[in-house]
Amino acid sequence: MHSLSRADARRLAVRAQLLAAERPAGLFETVRGLWELQNDPTAYVARSADLVLWGRLGEEYDPQELRDALDEQALLELQGLILVPPDIALHRAEMDAWPVHEWQEGLGVWVEANTGCRLDILARLRADGPLTVRELPDTCVVSWRSSGWSNNRNVGRMLDAMVQRGEVAAAGRRGAERLWDLAERVYPDDVVPLEEARRARDERRLRSLGIARGGDAGEPAVVEGVPGEWRVDPERLGGRFSGRTVLLSPLDRLVYDRKRMTELFEFDYQLEMYKPAAKRRWGYWALPILHGDRLIGKLDAAADHRAGVLRVDAVHEDVPFTKAQTAAVRREIGSLAAWLRLEVAAP
Repeated sequence: MHSLSRADARRLAVRAQLLAAERPAGLFETVRGLWELQNDPTAYVARSADLVLWGRLGEEYDPQELRDALDEQALLELQGLILVPPDIALHRAEMDAWPVHEWQEGLGVWVEANTGCRLDILARLRADGPLTVRELPDTCVVSWRSSGWSNNRNVGRMLDAMVQRGEVAAAGRRGAERLWDLAERVYPDDVVPLEEARRARDERRLRSLGIARGGDAGEPAVVEGVPGEWRVDPERLGGRFSGRTVLLSPLDRLVYDRKRMTELFEFDYQLEMYKPAAKRRWGYWALPILHGDRLIGKLDAAADHRAGVLRVDAVHEDVPFTKAQTAAVRREIGSLAAWLRLEVAAP
């Protein structure tokens, strides 16, 4: 059983997420190291995936490189997550066994009732793919019912199910619209058996996080001052730590698990884009600020490309910044603006 201080645990997490002083070598090494990269379209400052990659690679990162990699299928998207192609093999057996989770069963009943539509989509893609959702036929005999945004969006919901079943796959974009094609034309042929794949995904998850709750990968550990048991990647333990200052996407995996973030970093943060403006403490899309192995504040900023500025509305300091922290945060804001090709506009 490993015994870690909170600082040990934080440094383990920061190194695993490629946020220590030594930067990764490039796009593919970064995506492989992160295991999965959320491809969220919100672009209040920059698209989240691009902001995550900029935080690791710096100003030399060009967002077009990610677009090209997805269009050329050098990187693949699976249910909103960007992966290196070999990792798709770790999901194929689960696709073949679909539905494997209770939450998929209701969708499975709906798909079965609309088998004709599913076969029509496959036939159209086989003949003319890749295609956008608007170019695919809606021949459903039972509409999808939901209280949310997907209500009556039959083709989109069917595509979601067909991705889970391993029948179709995201195949890049045409302009702003995602393209879909037969999975057999997009995914590598390799399939890892189900239980082996689950163990491998557990290992990849832990390696990318360094320290996490749950799972069987790695070795057990306790963290001083935090109840319960953790799992750690033993290969990442020890060694010297050298950090830097980084502005993080609210969806960055260092902070995405808010409970883990609170336990290890003692950081108070919520994404407030869904709150009324009057109830926000930090801003619509506030960026957590990492300094070394601590999360020290939030940046409330927005990219205004028409005006040519990165508008900085506030820098929220969890505790008063030192002069060194203030200077480091200002440099990082300047770097973000330069990468966006904007000027900094402070209040």
